[in-house]
Amino acid sequence: MSDLVPSPETSGKSLIERLEDALLPLINLVFLLLMFFIVAGQLSDTPLPDLPGTADQTGHEQPHADLIVTAAGDWQVGGQTVGADSLSDALPTPDAETPLKIAAEQDIAMDELEALLRVLENSGYEEVILLTEPAS
Repeated sequence: MSDLVPSPETSGKSLIERLEDALLPLINLVFLLLMFFIVAGQLSDTPLPDLPGTADQTGHEQPHADLIVTAAGDWQVGGQTVGADSLSDALPTPDAETPLKIAAEQDIAMDELEALLRVLENSGYEEVILLTEPAS
C-alpha cells in the first residue's frame, strides 16, 4: 500500500517548498474567514451608542416609554397607574410599524413582567421594546 503523503526524502522538494505547501491551506482558511466576516458583518452609517460608564452621565434623563413598570409591579401610562382591565384603553392602539415601548425598573420580578406581556398580547400588541435599567 502506498502512502498518501510522500516522505520528505522522496518528494524531491526542499524544506522551504514543503513549508510553503503546508502554509497554503492556512492562508486559504484565513482568506475565507476574512471574506465571511466582510459579507456577514453589517456596515452602518449610524454611530454606535456610548457604552455604559463612558458617556457623561450628569444628566440622568428617562427614555420615552409608552408604559412604565415600577419595582412594586404598578403599571403607569402618562404618570397614571392603570390596571389590567383599563390598560388597553390607556395605551396607543397596536401598530405593526411602531412597537410599544415598555420601561421596567431594575428590581421588577419576572413573573410580574410575564403577566404584563400576557395582557399586552391579549390586547393585540405583537411587538414590544423592553427598556431596562443597567445594573449599578
